[in-house]
Amino acid sequence: MATSVKMDEETKSRLEELQAEIKLETGRKVTQQELLDRIVTHALATKSEVVDSFRERTVPLSDEEIEAFNEGTFDSGTETDEDDIDRLVYEEDHL
Repeated sequence: MATSVKMDEETKSRLEELQAEIKLETGRKVTQQELLDRIVTHALATKSEVVDSFRERTVPLSDEEIEAFNEGTFDSGTETDEDDIDRLVYEEDHL
């Protein structure tokens, strides 16, 4: 039993584009129902990636983003502990 799926025009257009690409590359005409079935099957196989695509973009950072962040850091050679940080953050007389 088929069920209709509502989608916006852009999504429908991209689905049709993918459908046409499959026909062009394979010579096989596939229905949108077949295509959606294949997409859902693939999404289930890569479920964690699909779930992650709905997470906030800021966490976790990609390896490239972490590397870019770390490029601006350096080791001054001075050891800093929590007391040093508290003093610098909360005391005004260090300025």
